[in-house]
Amino acid sequence: MFSLAQIFVALSCTIGYTLAAPTPQSTSASSHSGDLTYYQPGLGACGETNSDSEHVVALSVADYDGNCGKTIQINKDGKTASALVADKCMGCAAGSIDVSSTVFESLADLSEGRVKVTWTIS
Repeated sequence: MFSLAQIFVALSCTIGYTLAAPTPQSTSASSHSGDLTYYQPGLGACGETNSDSEHVVALSVADYDGNCGKTIQINKDGKTASALVADKCMGCAAGSIDVSSTVFESLADLSEGRVKVTWTIS
C-alpha cells in the first residue's frame, strides 16, 4: 500500500515536470489559401482610414484576431504582392482575403473579380 507521502512525491514530480516542459512555438509563417477579392478601403476595423491606393488587406473573421498592422505576402501564379492588415472582411470565408484594387491589380486583372491565391503572415 502506498503511503500518503509517496503519493505526494509522485504527484509533485509529475506536476513539476509538466510545468517545466517547454512549449513548442512556431517561428515559421502560417500559410493560407482562398479567394482574393477587392474592395474600397475606408475606416478599417484596425482603427485607421486607408485609401484604395494603399496596399491593404481585410482578413476573414477567422484569420483577423491579433493581426492588425501585420504584413502578409500574397502569391498567385508566380506573382507576389504584400499588404498591410487594416480591416476585417465579414463576408470572407476562412483563408479568403479582400484587398485594395491596387493590390488586386498587381496580381490579376480587375475584370476577374475573384481569383485563388495563397498567402502567408508572420
